[in-house]
Amino acid sequence: MIRKLFKKKQSNGKIKAFIKKYKIPREYLSTNRKSISRGILIGLFWGFIPMPMQMLAVLAVTPFIKFNVPVAISMVWLSNPITMPFMYYMEYQTGNFLMGNESLDNIELTLDWFSNHWDKIIIPLYVGTIPYSMGVSTIIYFIINKLWIDSVQKENTHRKRKFLRFKKR
Repeated sequence: MIRKLFKKKQSNGKIKAFIKKYKIPREYLSTNRKSISRGILIGLFWGFIPMPMQMLAVLAVTPFIKFNVPVAISMVWLSNPITMPFMYYMEYQTGNFLMGNESLDNIELTLDWFSNHWDKIIIPLYVGTIPYSMGVSTIIYFIINKLWIDSVQKENTHRKRKFLRFKKR
């Protein structure tokens, strides 16, 4: 199902003209299982890391790994101003747990409070980022691969059954 959706979008003439005009390598926009799942992996990896310019980090990886860049950039957008406080708090708490530290009490959402407690926040935050950035993105990568393979197998089984029914007539 997902594969068919991507294939339909890929056949668009505007996309082909864009690729030709700007001389973009096809593998950065390819819609196969490996490219899409790698894009999700890389996008989620950078999306969990608390840093500015996450989309530029995705683009910096492109010469070394071939993946679907638009999918990766859209995965980075999962960490947006609405989800960031929850993600970073979860990563901070995880970092404190892994380091055996106590969490800060009386947290205030003010710049003054953050600047006064920055040294107590930053290390647990980045330590807590590691399991999410590496672990969750890897797990999602394998889930997407499995779902894609299952979808293709289901489609092939359906096609064979349809062919056999047609052949019996």
